[in-house]
Amino acid sequence: MRRNIATDVVHGKQVLGDLKTRALSVPIYQSAVFTFESAEQGAAIFAKEKKGYFYTRLGNPTIEAFEDKMAYLEGGEAACAFASGMAAISGTVLSICNAGDEIIAVYPIYGCSYSFMVDVLPRWNIKVKWAKSNDFLTNAKKLITKKTKLILIETPVNPTVDIIDIKESVKLAHQNKALFAIDNTFATFYNQKPLQLGADIVIHSATKYISGHGDTVGGIVIGENDFIAYMKDYTIRDLGGILSPFNAWLLLRGLRTMAVRMEAHNRNGMEVAKFLANHPKVTWVKYPGLKSRPEYEIAKKQMSGFSSMIAFELKGGRKAGQILMNSIKLCICAVSLGDAATLIEHPASMTHSSYSKEALRQSGISEGLVRMSVGIEDSRDIIADLEQALEKC
Repeated sequence: MRRNIATDVVHGKQVLGDLKTRALSVPIYQSAVFTFESAEQGAAIFAKEKKGYFYTRLGNPTIEAFEDKMAYLEGGEAACAFASGMAAISGTVLSICNAGDEIIAVYPIYGCSYSFMVDVLPRWNIKVKWAKSNDFLTNAKKLITKKTKLILIETPVNPTVDIIDIKESVKLAHQNKALFAIDNTFATFYNQKPLQLGADIVIHSATKYISGHGDTVGGIVIGENDFIAYMKDYTIRDLGGILSPFNAWLLLRGLRTMAVRMEAHNRNGMEVAKFLANHPKVTWVKYPGLKSRPEYEIAKKQMSGFSSMIAFELKGGRKAGQILMNSIKLCICAVSLGDAATLIEHPASMTHSSYSKEALRQSGISEGLVRMSVGIEDSRDIIADLEQALEKC
């Protein structure tokens, strides 16, 4: 019988951390190389006739423990860990697409994902078509062709927190014989299970909510056995963007407290969003859990919780945003998200600075847009800090 998610994030499939040694915490196998008992054993492991490890770029017990737990938590068959979220994104694309293929990607998208698709993929003759997030399905239907091999989205979208209907987007991809991948970093598996909605591939920047403490960088891709095996045998083997054993251990440690952290993130996100939505110096707020938002019905359908990412527009524009971020005392002016602490940033000049002014305008990232990752502090203290800072705007 499948247990509840709060139990699963602690234990995964098994209660003990390491069955060989019975250590409660999975050991850090900080070794580049693993030895063989004989030449015959080494040959059998290389040929995959026998399970074993020989070189950490191609397999490591600590990394594998993290991969297995993430596959289990997302409800997938297998997973492949990467050195960063961007390595996971690029690894996914390069495991699917060849020269001459096309991708449909949501617009806007995380700034480094955008620059990878704009600056790198054209050099390999892989074309990216952009479908705006505020009406993704309508836009994507106009762009899809026989050359489309992948539809790649985020939902909630970074940084505008728009919501995309996963089931309908999957249907569009599969009707056109394309794969469907989703960056699930903002929502996490705790709040949203894309594979259950038909998605083929789920991607995370594990740096964020999975770590939860801002102390490590990593990425993870979850999907079917054959796809993940191909990714490990070719993409990660040859490009080499592997997660380190120590970082895998830190991410396993982060997972154990994820349920209590996500409950706090979800609760605080809602409280702060309601506060901002009623503040006279705020033009609008985007948060999936606000019933006043047009995307609420879709969010409610595919999310069990609404996480803690908020986008909002200040009436004073960019100048007001700078004043706000220079006036906060508890919240922290920093990029990234999913940390235990509340982080606040200005996308146009920070996380999405790779966008041209025209691209910012077209994608809906305005000069006054502020992105906030609400932490797990007491929500009353977060709101009090925002209140005193907004008074100065």
